[in-house]
Amino acid sequence: QVQLVESGGGLVQPGGSLRLSCAASGSIRSIGVMGWYRQAPGKQRELVATIFNGGSSNYVDSVKGRFTISRDNAKNTVYLQMNSLKPEDTAVYYCNVRALTLTGWKYNDYWGQGTQVTVSS
Repeated sequence: QVQLVESGGGLVQPGGSLRLSCAASGSIRSIGVMGWYRQAPGKQRELVATIFNGGSSNYVDSVKGRFTISRDNAKNTVYLQMNSLKPEDTAVYYCNVRALTLTGWKYNDYWGQGTQVTVSS
């Protein structure tokens, strides 16, 4: 019912930048909070950043000052601008969207397919 398509991952040197995008499509009535998670091999998936309907956002301490989450409600898209990237940022990044479908009566969580971010010299 709701599909999320991610893009923007890749290989970058330490100190470089990447911008991730996640576009939601389908039978969407409304979208609530959106966020980005990441998971490195053998590690738990962690919440990186969230952004709420009014534009307020939260970040995990390790990315504060380096990452910026934003959203374009007209395009049902959430972005993650990643600057000053470090090797520890290497992971698969997943977007997450809480959405209400046209036929639903509660919000559900939907996940993107994941995009690889590798920070290496």
